Amino acid sequence: MLEFIKQPWAWYVAGALIGLTVPTLLILGNKTFGISSSLRHICAACFPSNISYFKYNWKKEAWNLFFVTGVLIGAVIASTFLKDPNSIVIAEKTKAVLQQHNVNDFAHIAPTDIFSWESILTLRGFIFIVLGGFLVGFGTRYAGGCTSGHSIMGLSNLQLPSLIATVCFMAGGIFFTWFVLPFILKL
Repeated sequence: MLEFIKQPWAWYVAGALIGLTVPTLLILGNKTFGISSSLRHICAACFPSNISYFKYNWKKEAWNLFFVTGVLIGAVIASTFLKDPNSIVIAEKTKAVLQQHNVNDFAHIAPTDIFSWESILTLRGFIFIVLGGFLVGFGTRYAGGCTSGHSIMGLSNLQLPSLIATVCFMAGGIFFTWFVLPFILKL
């Protein structure tokens, strides 16, 4: 059984299980799925202030904090005890392009050639980690939610803003990958 759990699951199995969280949350308590809102709840709970954005009954949404804690604990368990011994599968063409830009670490989900404490002190690392993190946070706040909230929960509920946000997430990702990333990798 443990060997079955250790293997990567097919996209259609994992996707279906993720998709089933939406009706489960709605049926169990009319709750909506999203991860980024938990940061707002943590800030409202830990740093009470006169900022109107944090003045709300965060205790009503405390279940979300337990959900995110469960996600983090699950990630630690999976990465510690359920590691897949096989290498991460990356297309050969992608490897070749990345190797042209001195990215040679394909053993981790995020290549340490780009995402490490040492690389944060380089211009390329700063752009990826600091500027990229800021843009993700800004975009999440500007769009009123993250990719999981909009693309999983919002689309399931047929919400037009979530469709627009998801299309923009995808278009931005495609644009960045093909037109901006090659320039940053040359740094």
